[in-house]
Amino acid sequence: MRLTAILTAALGAALLLAGPGSSQPTAATPAKNAPAAPPVPGPTTHTLDATDVNAWLDGFVPYALKQGDIAGGVVVVVKDGQVLTERGYGFADVAAEKPVDPKVTLFRPGSISKLFTWTAVMQQVEAGKINLDADINQYLDFKIPARNGQPITMRNLMSHTPGFEEDIKGLIISNPKYFMKLGPYLKDWTPHRIYPAGEQS
Repeated sequence: MRLTAILTAALGAALLLAGPGSSQPTAATPAKNAPAAPPVPGPTTHTLDATDVNAWLDGFVPYALKQGDIAGGVVVVVKDGQVLTERGYGFADVAAEKPVDPKVTLFRPGSISKLFTWTAVMQQVEAGKINLDADINQYLDFKIPARNGQPITMRNLMSHTPGFEEDIKGLIISNPKYFMKLGPYLKDWTPHRIYPAGEQS
């Protein structure tokens, strides 16, 4: 829903609530033969564009970085498959006061990448290619052993309940053998299952 439609709906609701019996002033009855009032212009529509997004980002992001004591960040907004805007804020190197460049400054994505992964998974579910409650092994080219005869499902993975041990070691891979190759890394290092699937985050 566009912003103008939301504002129009909100205004309409407010006017309905202030209907008969309210303390709102009533319009005066026009005198006979009085000239007609000019038509009231309707709401104008405005599609949000890069100028709008940039104004909001430039007002909010520097404040958020300062409040969070964060050195810098990049925001990229994609609309209809095209980059609408890309903005860099703060410093890529604080000591050298080197500003963030949205085209070249890299940031480790971390857990935000899960949103993209789960969106892709749900697209495959809609296409009938993934069953959220099936044994995850049918989608892998390596095997995760069952625990107490119970497999892990995609739903378990998406809800952080596969029952794996907590192991931060190797979270950031520095071995060039595995760099950018998650598949080989997971085949060599699969954490142990210590809880039944679906029970423990």
